Amino acid sequence: MTERTFHDGESDGLEALEALDPEAITSFSDLLGAMKKTAFGGRRLGEGFEILSKMIQDPDCAVIMTLSGAMTIAKMGKIICSMLDRGMVQAVVSTGALIAHGLTESVGKTHYKYDPSITDSELFEKGYNRVYDTLEMELNLNHVEQVVGETLKRLTPETTLSSEILTRELGKTLHDHYPGAGILKSAYEQSVPVYIPAFTDSELGLDVSIWGMNSKNSDQATPSTEGKTDQEIWNQLRQSCPTFNPFLDLNSYTEKLLSAKRLGIFTIGGGVPRNWSQQTPPYIEILNLRMGTQLTPPRFHYGVRICPEPDYWGGLSGCTYEEGVSWGKFVPKKEGGQFAEVLSDATVVWPLLMMGLLEQAKKKGQ
Repeated sequence: MTERTFHDGESDGLEALEALDPEAITSFSDLLGAMKKTAFGGRRLGEGFEILSKMIQDPDCAVIMTLSGAMTIAKMGKIICSMLDRGMVQAVVSTGALIAHGLTESVGKTHYKYDPSITDSELFEKGYNRVYDTLEMELNLNHVEQVVGETLKRLTPETTLSSEILTRELGKTLHDHYPGAGILKSAYEQSVPVYIPAFTDSELGLDVSIWGMNSKNSDQATPSTEGKTDQEIWNQLRQSCPTFNPFLDLNSYTEKLLSAKRLGIFTIGGGVPRNWSQQTPPYIEILNLRMGTQLTPPRFHYGVRICPEPDYWGGLSGCTYEEGVSWGKFVPKKEGGQFAEVLSDATVVWPLLMMGLLEQAKKKGQ
């Protein structure tokens, strides 16, 4: 049996941990830095702060922020606005629902705390849409539809739309007519594109579809529904769809990534926004293979993910950045890739990260 040789850790270059001393902490950035030297979820959060700070402060790095989950209903919208206003983000990829519910706030409407004594059937009758512990008013969404309609009036029904085009135009409407903070308003003012890959999976998508039906039938009498079946009525309406081309989004986003010297990704949740935003490297690899081009696949150098989902559930929301290396989406750690996975509810840790980033910015006089 080989005799064991006991090492002290330092001689092998291991990183020493330190007890978190609350008496020595005077700021959020101090706290997050100290947490990096602890363990478990605290260490993950500290590492996330360190890498997020690096990617934001890297002048050659374009940061892509991907958003899923009901973050605007959860009142995280102004954090997103602040990151946009301070130049921390160069592109946003989001679910449509998150943007639609954010428009509620942008136009001065309110979300409410859910009262469990009211049944969901009663909520429906009163026009209260429940998202876990929070309520979105149906009247709010009707008001948002008016803002969407106001925006679309500047366009003709024949205009070929993409999510980037529409979100930019909505941002202009907010900039011109609404004084409050808004995600699309900040994105418009900072020239940051906003992409919604699953556009029709949202109130926005429904509003645009109905706008197309109304606009293309505006010079005709309202279709008669008397004596017709639902299918007959629907077949009459569905002939008037708006022109929407998602490949405009795909190629606009790809162009942005190809032009960047380095790339970082900051992901809240996962889902379609995360997958869509990470697919450009395989897209370019396949393009090179099939068309004989020699474009350089734009892989991500930095990554920070805040999501409670673990990888063993098998969904992309929970997969690790290391797994993404196998797809050619990320730079391997041995080649300089820096990644952090914070397995937590974003409403708990995202505000802490943001306060740390704001403190750093103040220290640098930004």
